[in-house]
Amino acid sequence: MEHIIKIFIYIHAFFGGIALLSGLASFLFVKGSPKHKKAGKVFSYGMIISSLISLPICWLPNHENNFLFLIGIFTIYLVISGNRILLFKKKKEANFTDKFISSIMIIASVLMVLFGTYFLINNNSGGILYLFFGITAFFISTRDFKFYKNIDKTKILPFHIGKMSGAYIASITAFLVAALKLEGLIYWILPSIVGTIFIMYWTKRSKI
Repeated sequence: MEHIIKIFIYIHAFFGGIALLSGLASFLFVKGSPKHKKAGKVFSYGMIISSLISLPICWLPNHENNFLFLIGIFTIYLVISGNRILLFKKKKEANFTDKFISSIMIIASVLMVLFGTYFLINNNSGGILYLFFGITAFFISTRDFKFYKNIDKTKILPFHIGKMSGAYIASITAFLVAALKLEGLIYWILPSIVGTIFIMYWTKRSKI
């Protein structure tokens, strides 16, 4: 059984590596160019496949990890919704799929906040990670519904940049803590802090 699990972990890491490299390429290419779009597609497929494989692994014996399971859902949400937001360039209202994806993330984010609160009450510092990512995910997913109620096309590109960048931050974080085996809260949180500054910069540029 453990041998099979290792195979899935290797496949997960392989697609994660593809996402990491293609994501970097998409940032380096001119936004909106054919190369940027192709690299973005490779990144999206790589992240989704890698994250989907991680979900069942988090429930297998000796690999149980509720936090990584919820982070996997968060990453999938960021990639899918980050791509779907571009569809609003043509469509005028959100459909069931859009609302379903955002609703799943809201539920997952609430679970993260509850777990985080419980762990902190019981003096478990791991609760900080649950709260940090839970609150972030809750803010992003509830913002979706505000957008659905009032479709503002000027927000499409900033939302796309923010969500896809967030997914890439997740791939960098996974590389640091899973591939390089770096321990400590700083390696979980620092990429998000640096990434947020990057997102704010590109979001501001997209409005120029």
